[in-house]
This record gives sequence, C-alpha cells and structure tokens, in this order.
Amino acid sequence: MNTLRGQKVILQRFTLDDVTDTYIGWLNDPDVVRYSNQRFRRHDYDTCLSYLRSFDDGPNLFVSVRTFGGEPIGTMTVYRSLPHGTADVGILIGKKCFWGGGFGQDAWNLMLGWLLGQPAIRKVTAGTLACNRGMVRVMERSGMELEGVRRRQELVDGEPVDLMLYGKFAR
Repeated sequence: MNTLRGQKVILQRFTLDDVTDTYIGWLNDPDVVRYSNQRFRRHDYDTCLSYLRSFDDGPNLFVSVRTFGGEPIGTMTVYRSLPHGTADVGILIGKKCFWGGGFGQDAWNLMLGWLLGQPAIRKVTAGTLACNRGMVRVMERSGMELEGVRRRQELVDGEPVDLMLYGKFAR
C-alpha cells in the first residue's frame, strides 16, 4: 500500500517512528478503547513494538491515519485472507478532538475503496459492538451491510452487548 489521500486524511504505513508516547497514550486511554478489547491490556513501548512487528512479512496492514499536515490522529488495521479474497478492517481515532468531524469516516471510506479496488480482494468485513453507535454509522455510511449479529457477545461495563458484523463486496 502506498500513501492514500482522502478528503480529510492521509493513510500511510505505520512505522517504528509512529510508536510514540502519544500513540501509547491512546491505547491506555479508557475513552479511546472503551469498545475495544484493548481496554483489557496495559500498553507500553515493548507491547506496541511487538504488535508492529507482527505485521512484518505478511499480507496484513497496520496504517497510520494522519491529517494533511502530517499529524497522526489514529490507526487502522487490515487483516487479509488472500486465499478467500477477504479483508477485515478496524479503526481507532485516538486523538479525541477529531471525533465527530468526519476524519474516521474519510479514513474508512478511503481504505474500503482502496481494498475493494484490489484484484485479490472480493469482500471487506468489519465488526463493532452495538453500543458503539459512531462506528455503526461509519460502516453503514460506507455502504457496508449488516450480515449478522452475535447476541450478547461481549460485556461493556458488566452488561452484555451484541456484536454487529458488517460486510461489503467488490462490484
């Protein structure tokens, strides 16, 4: 993946230089990871470096979401199954002042468009908890369709919550 430029963001590969105190802070901020299983872990430089290295020499992507000025505001992951022609996408906008401003939507649409334009990818999938209304809206606005629900799959604040599974096919 080369650098991708959307209407509000730039997507580029996440590198060792991106493992900063700011990034680690996002992962340890309860608000940022409220609906992510990252909320059950404490992160430091070594855990982040290990995660980054897990993307070496494989089909999966770890991406930095940046403003046009180059400021990192979040990350995206893409887990590709090339034998099946599928890619599962995730996003984290860590810089909270960018929440609700369309930056996550732009990053999401940009990545989906790029993936679905790749000859090896026939379908993109993603999932989120039903209580993560912002993420549900991002997926629905991108044209993804609800494919299934895992009822009461995960706990948020001790309460069972549905896991919503979305997909979109290449045309």
